[in-house]
Amino acid sequence: MMTWAGPCNYWAFYCIELSARPLYLLPTPLSLPKTKTIHLSASSEAMSTLKEILTRRPVLTTIRVTAPAGAATPQPLSKGLGQYRMNMMAFCKDFNAQTQKFKPGTPMAVTLTVFKDNTYEFTVKSPSVSWYLKNATGVDSGSSRPKHVVASELSVRHLYEIAKVKQSDPYCQYMPLESICKSIIGTANSMGIKIVKDLD
Repeated sequence: MMTWAGPCNYWAFYCIELSARPLYLLPTPLSLPKTKTIHLSASSEAMSTLKEILTRRPVLTTIRVTAPAGAATPQPLSKGLGQYRMNMMAFCKDFNAQTQKFKPGTPMAVTLTVFKDNTYEFTVKSPSVSWYLKNATGVDSGSSRPKHVVASELSVRHLYEIAKVKQSDPYCQYMPLESICKSIIGTANSMGIKIVKDLD
C-alpha cells in the first residue's frame, strides 16, 4: 500500500500514473491560435500608389520637339509651345543644363508633357543612331545598295563611343553595352557602312 507523506510523494505518484497511460491519453500542450501575418511592404506599396493617383496632375498635352543641346532659346520653341502658356525661359534653362554634356548644337529629341497648371516635365533622348553614323563617317546619306556598295567605314572605337552615348537614353540605360553595339552594327549594315577594326 502506498502512503502519503507530503507533496513530494504526490508528485511521484502523478508521474507514475502518467507513465502508465497510453500516449493518446496524455495531456497535450495548449495550442495557440494562428496569428495572421500582415505584409507591410504590400500595404505601403498600395498607399504610395494611392498617393500618386491623388496627387497626379491633369495633363494638358504631350508633344515631341527637337532642340539643340545646350543652346535652346525661347524664340524658336515658342512657335509650337507658346499656346500652352508654359514658362519657356525656365524650360530652356532646364533643358540646357541637362544637355550640357553633349556637343553644343546636337539635335536632341524631347518628349514634353505640359500640365493644366502650366507646369511641365520632359525627357531627353540623344539623336538617332543613323545621325551619329553619318557624322562619324562624314556621309550625307547611306548607300542605296547596302549589301553591294559600301558608303563608308567606321572603326570599332567609334562604334563603342556611339554606344556609350546611346546608353544614356532613358530607354537604353538598363541595356548591356554589347546589345547596344549589336543594334548599331545592324543600323550601319543597313546604311552600307562597314565596321572595321581600325581605319587606314
